[in-house]
Amino acid sequence: MIIGVPTEIKNNEYRIGLTPGAAADYVVQGHSVIVQKDAGLGSSFPDDLYVAAGCEIVTTAAEVFARAEMIIKVKEPQPVEIAMLREGQILYTYLHLAPDPEQTKGLIKSGAVCIAYETVELPDGVLPLLAPMSEVAGRMATQVGAHFLEKPCGGRGVLMGGVPGVAPANVIVLGGGVVGTNAAYIAKGMGANVTVMDISLPRMRYLQDIWENKVTTLHSSRGNLLDILPQADLVIGGIYIPGAKAPLLVTRDMLNIMKPGSVIVDVAIDQGGCIETSKPTTHSEPTFYVDDILHYGVANMPGAVPNTSTRALSNATLRYGLAIANNGWKQALRDDSALALGANVIEGKVVYESVAVEHGLEYTPLSEIIG
Repeated sequence: MIIGVPTEIKNNEYRIGLTPGAAADYVVQGHSVIVQKDAGLGSSFPDDLYVAAGCEIVTTAAEVFARAEMIIKVKEPQPVEIAMLREGQILYTYLHLAPDPEQTKGLIKSGAVCIAYETVELPDGVLPLLAPMSEVAGRMATQVGAHFLEKPCGGRGVLMGGVPGVAPANVIVLGGGVVGTNAAYIAKGMGANVTVMDISLPRMRYLQDIWENKVTTLHSSRGNLLDILPQADLVIGGIYIPGAKAPLLVTRDMLNIMKPGSVIVDVAIDQGGCIETSKPTTHSEPTFYVDDILHYGVANMPGAVPNTSTRALSNATLRYGLAIANNGWKQALRDDSALALGANVIEGKVVYESVAVEHGLEYTPLSEIIG
């Protein structure tokens, strides 16, 4: 199979779909890999590393899309990329279709086979291709939150760990999943007072156990949020429901009880956000105010640390990508129920039910296509 790796073109996105080492694994197993010139530079992988791995370097994205049977990316295709997709071509990347009707319509029209990293799901509910970027984003959420709490950056001027005689920052983490756990881990390490809110009692027990009660857990409810938000310096949103929009936990009226200059980092923004007043932002313009509360909604946070992120992502996606390349997409989906859940749009049909429901589109069970 011919594998194509184009340069990512989303605002300040420096990751690349394959590391040179991962590309070499495709080559060793008999596949051809074409990489757009300088696509890896943002992740500190120059072209000569891809050449040494057996890849072919081509000049334009148009050539990558025209020749490749499978496109491996990081972020969702932009409109100019969707226009280059063709019927039957495999697109293997993050999609996040629930909050994005235009992308969904474009992928349907393309006739491509669109497999989303974020909905590949193991029987125990683990999301193996989302997890590494959730780990990065969760840890970054605390870092950027601490940064924007500084007065020159627009925040209240609060130090996360405080100092002797001065209380540390109060951090609320919404969701105790991968994002929330990593955000809380860094916040705790910085010396903040950390509260993790979740609806799963087993998950909260687990977090209490591993951190020996050094992090507070609290059931996620409107009443509890109203009680705790007035003390918050930093709120991190880490809610994720596979294939669906994130629920809105912090509503516009709740901002009125928060301290002016406190910071919200909504990591759930890829799925529409869990803060009513959030909107997607970029690394070049990351923040905005609503009612004196500073909001951060960068939709590709891990793109700021591309060397780490690309390595972590390639580690996770390689196994499934090789299965698709070696066996063809239909057989790969038949063979692996987790990978099958990654199928979102197949040859003009929406095969992931929550995406279809979200956009009022016809849902086609994947089994009707692959047998």
